[in-house]
Amino acid sequence: MKKQKMLRIGIAGYGVVGRRRRQFIDLHPMMQTVAVCDRTFNKSGFLSEGVHCYRNYERLLDERLDALFVSLPNYLTADVTIAGLSRGLHVFCEKPPGRDVADVLRVIEEEKRCKGLVLKYGFNHRYHDSVREALRIVRSGRLGDIINVRGVYGKSKVIPFVGGWRAERRYAGGGILLDQGIHMVDLMTLFCGDFVDVKSFVSNGYWHHDVEDNVYAIMRDAKGRVAMLHSSATQWQHRFKLEIALTKGFLELSGILSGSKSYGEEQLIVGMRDESDLGTLKEETVTYVEDNSWRDEVFEFGNVITAGGRMTSGTSADALRTMRLVYKIYGADEQWRKAYNITTV
Repeated sequence: MKKQKMLRIGIAGYGVVGRRRRQFIDLHPMMQTVAVCDRTFNKSGFLSEGVHCYRNYERLLDERLDALFVSLPNYLTADVTIAGLSRGLHVFCEKPPGRDVADVLRVIEEEKRCKGLVLKYGFNHRYHDSVREALRIVRSGRLGDIINVRGVYGKSKVIPFVGGWRAERRYAGGGILLDQGIHMVDLMTLFCGDFVDVKSFVSNGYWHHDVEDNVYAIMRDAKGRVAMLHSSATQWQHRFKLEIALTKGFLELSGILSGSKSYGEEQLIVGMRDESDLGTLKEETVTYVEDNSWRDEVFEFGNVITAGGRMTSGTSADALRTMRLVYKIYGADEQWRKAYNITTV
């Protein structure tokens, strides 16, 4: 049997996320980081461990690579993903997949031309153990059918407080909803599917950037199930909570293990409905102390390239569905839609 070669990996954007991705890339038995780029490097050269480093992605793409990880600002994401695919590279791209729906559609057109390449997007929250277990319970049917979903995801600012690309629409495409709330939007579609009716209020009334700092949305799917979402950059104590009400009980996901450790313990509460006035017959709380989501996500990408098989999450179709819903939420606020010429595709 012919021995499979080690995949040579390049990382475009070597900040906090790019460095964390590298940690798990190099743990995979068939992947090795050989080059990175970041504008913080003064010049081209080598890191202490022999990895090539460059200031820009164009020089990075001149390297002999098999796959590219894209951890760049939103205004570069789609273009660099397309550049990687056009050079015959498998690509793993962080969320959001671009500034708007049009960016994602451009990538998909290139993907169609590049048969046989793997394209994956980093919707990391799907790989958290609490989310996986909640999804398993829902799909098992033991708590019945979903009635409604409520989610709050917030942090204390649009980073940074003043200036920076995340605070400028032309670079970021959107604010807290696109930057962080997109994870909650993605999870809601994971549990409920597509939402056909969307109402929203979108505001930048606190930080006064030209991107949003609060989004309040209420959505209904084809089965009549309602989801309520609050994505906030004025949540002074960082918060993640997703509540799923079902006909025979409920699921409550709270906290999310992250690099900052600022969202508290990651927990899943499973409750069984009671016919009495007390409401709950039995409740079980599971606390998760280890976050393997980054490892599992990177390993899935590597395994699909080297051994074939199907990606469980993060396809371009997943990315397009989520981005379309994000922009449907933006566009549902008439004032916001007119003020920023929001279009949905």
